[in-house]
Amino acid sequence: MSLMNIDGKKENTFDAIVIGSGISGGWAAKELTDKGLKTLVLERGRDVKHNVDYPTTSLQPYEFEHRGQITEEVRKANPVVSKCYAFREDAQHFFVKDDEHPYVQDKPFDWIRGYQVGGKSLLWARQTQRWSDFDFTGPARDGFAVDWPIRYSDLAPWYSHVEKFAGISGNKDGLKELPDGEFLPPMEMTCVEKYFSEKVAGAYKDRHIIIGRCAHITQPGPVFAEQGRASCQHRNLCQRGCPFGGYFSSNASTIPWALKSGNLTLRPDSVVHSIIYDEQKGKATGVRVIDAKTKAATEYFAPVIFVNAAALNTNLILLNSISSRFPNGLGNDNGLMGKYVAFHNYRARVSAEYEGFENFTKYGNRPNGCYVPRFRNVYKQETDFLRGYAAGFSGFRRMEQNRDGVGQDLKNSLLHPSLGNWSVGSHIMGETIPKESNTVSLSKDEKDAWGMPLLKINIDYDDNDEKMVKDYLEQFTEMFTKAGFTNIKTSDSKQAPGLDIHEMGGVRMGNDPKTSLLNKWNQLHGCKNVFVTDGACMTSTSTQNPSLTYMALTARAVDYAVKESKKGNV
Repeated sequence: MSLMNIDGKKENTFDAIVIGSGISGGWAAKELTDKGLKTLVLERGRDVKHNVDYPTTSLQPYEFEHRGQITEEVRKANPVVSKCYAFREDAQHFFVKDDEHPYVQDKPFDWIRGYQVGGKSLLWARQTQRWSDFDFTGPARDGFAVDWPIRYSDLAPWYSHVEKFAGISGNKDGLKELPDGEFLPPMEMTCVEKYFSEKVAGAYKDRHIIIGRCAHITQPGPVFAEQGRASCQHRNLCQRGCPFGGYFSSNASTIPWALKSGNLTLRPDSVVHSIIYDEQKGKATGVRVIDAKTKAATEYFAPVIFVNAAALNTNLILLNSISSRFPNGLGNDNGLMGKYVAFHNYRARVSAEYEGFENFTKYGNRPNGCYVPRFRNVYKQETDFLRGYAAGFSGFRRMEQNRDGVGQDLKNSLLHPSLGNWSVGSHIMGETIPKESNTVSLSKDEKDAWGMPLLKINIDYDDNDEKMVKDYLEQFTEMFTKAGFTNIKTSDSKQAPGLDIHEMGGVRMGNDPKTSLLNKWNQLHGCKNVFVTDGACMTSTSTQNPSLTYMALTARAVDYAVKESKKGNV
């Protein structure tokens, strides 16, 4: 790369650089600019502005050429991403296409990505639960991974900080295993969901069916008005981008908030090649970037760098950031970078029917379901597998059409559908155990269109996961049976890891630099001015949806980084 002149370097120098504009990167941008730092956000994908770049957000079903379905041609060209539930005609433009961004699967892994300003915050399922100390103490208590360097008390005020700004709907349930938060009014359960909740509470002391906690505004407030966001309209078209800002995304919330401060420079189409490490200063000084369109190389400089490229891409960038001091990747003195990657097990489902409540049906399109907090191995080890699982649950009533007959009789039948029985369904969200054998690494000979090494993914299930799936199917079959549900069906999709879109680890937090990459403040042990606060930092996965924890970790780390920077310690 050519040397830059002094004036050019000055123009490319900022107080802080954030790599990635998704959920955690957006929060880093907001917090840094709120504290007065001139901040550069680098996003490898295209620009997507709130409302301006949501082309399908208000289209009716008949306005789609294929009525919302993807074509067989698109499916064949995208064998991985087409497996994702949200990859449909109305949102496929927010997903990375398989042929444009290849990777190496040493073992099958469905890597779902969104390269644009906002990242996957436009596409996430918006479920937001806090962790408890049962989760933070899990590795040390159960003898796997390494001990988390923080506990719930360290993160609790930061959970509150981000919840108040993002807008989290939920009910205060008073559960030790699932701490309450700063909630807006909860969404309402359907009658069959309430019925199941009551039946479970009567049959089990340790199991609870609660309304999901989700990042949707259900009550107007000054902080949301200041962001230009309105309440959720229950359209349940969230994957298209919400014109009301009813759900939290970087596009509707943190990015425009940071831009409004005047302290943010947003640079899309910027593929981060690596982080620049200065041997003499003993710290990182900047970031090398390849323009996504022109392939031109540029360097940007800052004394503080946050890496929020999403878990696996963060591993890729750090592994690719080599120097004489760090020949195996920035901060990778112990050789553990890219190892102990974990995810959530979403393979198993249970469905059934209920013949009651014939006079009731659901109203509207609630963009949220119910949640079953983990109940296995919480207070003591009680099964033949480590850790446990949470689950989703929902109850709904479908319209049924009689397709018998021909001609006018058939037409009349189709025009006058009737309500069928209530249907109920549940899916597992199992905690997988981080293992050294679950790794990501850099290909030695294959590169992408920008000269970056392809990521090699070697991740799989294990016996613990199989036992967990078996237990989930047995326990929910029992719970459904006790509730009087009928036509109970169980399934195991055997899907590859990845479709959960909850990959975590590879740059884990810990107390000891010999066994971890980051300290309790999300700093690289070996490079104190580089912070990692996306999924790569996670020491273990818990059973909760992870995004709220990424947000809280980010806000906490920024607060520390700025304070320490002012003291000259970063």
